[in-house]
This record gives sequence, C-alpha cells and structure tokens, in this order.
Amino acid sequence: MEEHLPVGRVAALTGVTVRTLHHYDEIGLVRPSARTAAGYRAYAAADVERLREVLAYRRLGFGLREIADLVDDPATDAVAHLRRLRGLLLEQRDRAAALVTAIDRELGARAMGIRTTPQEQLQVFGAQLYDVIGSAYPATRRTEPRIAAQVWDALGDARTVLNVGAGTGSYEPPDREVTAVEPSAVMRAQRPAGAAPCVAAAAESLPFPDDSFDAAMAFSTVHHWRDPIAGLREMRRVARRVVVFTYDASEAGWRDRFWLARDYLPEFAALLTDWPSLADLTRAIGGRAEPVLIPWDCADGFFEAYWRRPEAYLDEHVRRAISVWTRVGPQAEQRAVTALRDDLTSGRWSDRNRDLVALDAAELGLRLLVA
Repeated sequence: MEEHLPVGRVAALTGVTVRTLHHYDEIGLVRPSARTAAGYRAYAAADVERLREVLAYRRLGFGLREIADLVDDPATDAVAHLRRLRGLLLEQRDRAAALVTAIDRELGARAMGIRTTPQEQLQVFGAQLYDVIGSAYPATRRTEPRIAAQVWDALGDARTVLNVGAGTGSYEPPDREVTAVEPSAVMRAQRPAGAAPCVAAAAESLPFPDDSFDAAMAFSTVHHWRDPIAGLREMRRVARRVVVFTYDASEAGWRDRFWLARDYLPEFAALLTDWPSLADLTRAIGGRAEPVLIPWDCADGFFEAYWRRPEAYLDEHVRRAISVWTRVGPQAEQRAVTALRDDLTSGRWSDRNRDLVALDAAELGLRLLVA
C-alpha cells in the first residue's frame, strides 16, 4: 500500500464521497494524519484501518455516535474488531437467508393456491429479542463501576464465577475465573477479545453439574428468561452463592417510581404483568434483596439509567439498546418520545420533576438478590 493515500483515492476505493470523509474528519471520527504537498488530506495505514472499521459498522446500521464509542474502546484492538464484525455479518447473513427461504416457501405455496396462516407468516421473525437489539449494545451498555462494586462485593470470596445471560460481558469481575453463558449469537459475537469463555445455553438448563462454581451471577437479564424461577433455581444448583441484578415490580406504587413509565410509557406496566414477585424471586435462590441506587451519571444505559438526563431518551441509538422500547412496539415508542420532546421544550418536564435535580442517585426499584 502507498505510504499515504490522498482523500480522493480513499473515496474512490471505499465508494463514499469526499464530503463524507471530510465530515468524519471534522467530527473527529477518522482524522487523516497527513497532508499532501497540495494540502489535501492523506491517510496513513492506521487511518485506513480505522476508516475500514467505521465503514463496516456504518453498513451494519450503527450510528456515528455508537461507532465512535466502538472504535475508541481501548480494550478492543483491530483483530477484535474484525472478529466482532465477522460475527455480526454472519448473523445478518443467516437472518437474511432465513427470510429469503421463508419468502420462497410462501411464494411457492401461493403459486399452488395455498395461503399460509398468520402464525406461519410471523414465525420467521420469532428470533430472540437480543438478536434484534443486541447490535446496539456496545455503544451504550457498559459497566457502571459503582453498581459493579456492589455486585462484586456480593460475590464475596468466590474465585470461580458463572455469568448467566452474560451478553457482551459487562460486569464480569476481572479478578475472578469467569465462565459465561449467553443464548444469543449476536451478543456472543460482540464479546471483546480476552473476555471469559462463553457457552451457548439458556438459564433454565445450565449445562454444568451441581456445585460447579463458587458463585453464579446474572445482571439485568432475568426479565428476558422464559421461566425466571427455573433459571434462578438452576443458578442455585450449580453454585453455592448467587447474585442477581433485577427489578422489583411488587412494591406498592411501583408504577409511579419512574417518571418515564408513569408519564409517558404506561405500557411498561403491562410488560411486568406476569412478573414474579420479589418474594418469589428471592425464595427461588433462598436469599435476600437489597436496593441498588442509580447514579445520575450512570454509564450503563439501561431503561432507568437516564432518570436525570431525560433528553437521552430522545436519541434513537440509546433507545435501541433498551429492550423495553422494542417490547412496547413502535407506536407506543413514538407517542412517548413525541410527548417527552414536547414537554422538554415547553418546560413541563422540568416543572414536574424539579426535585430530581438535587439528587445524585435515585431508588427506582432495582434490586440485588444475594444468596
């Protein structure tokens, strides 16, 4: 490769416009490290490598803010990015192939005068929820150190830890021997280089003998399990200590705890209609529950994380990494976002929530179950 590639040559090779490359430079996403004798931007080998990663993530549907977080991650090198991109592309290919097969099947049926049932038409879209939202996770879902400290302290002296529903690896303690369990291929593909070994399995049927680990942990995942009680019992079976980060929907008045659910997204309550009580969850592991306060500047972008930063919920990329929005559906999401935007513009949100400004942390029903 030439020592430096001029911007026009880079544009021709990549198929993007010079204007786009200039924009990437201006926002600090990809800054060419040299100039030609005529003063034009020129890209060194390292610049090209970064641009390749940016363009690959862009074509996978990531937003520029998400991409900046991904490529600036100091824990992820070029090889790790390639592995992640390969996994995401394979997953995208497999989903596209499955959809093509389903369409071909229906076209064949219709050619013979056969109408497929509504259930058959929708089955192809019945992937795990994380397979739908998982690609957005790396940009906004990170380990919040203050919550992590509470989780890791609850692990006690455990040296071997099973992380159930591990996702991309947030909250895995760096000073223990961790084994991860994650059913979603999309999430597994995004685990960083050097992350704990990950097994494809579900919480309700852990492929390990009794008492295999000192501790088992699960962080913000129980609400996605088919049978939460069965999954918790499985954790208790394979480990002598269990630590679970989850949500309490059994306390009186829980619907009014968080302004987003109370004022803009009443559909959130319906998602927890059949959710086990906190007593049932703690009973499943034979433990206790303790509150987890959410700092106002929480680094992990889960549903309640932006309680003092309401404008964040207007960001599409933030919402895509929160399963609640996908589960309530696009109509409820659009209505909630429109109403929130209007209230932020008019000042109504500030008037209703003026007491939040003075808080450094909030109690919004998140719990740590420890046994």
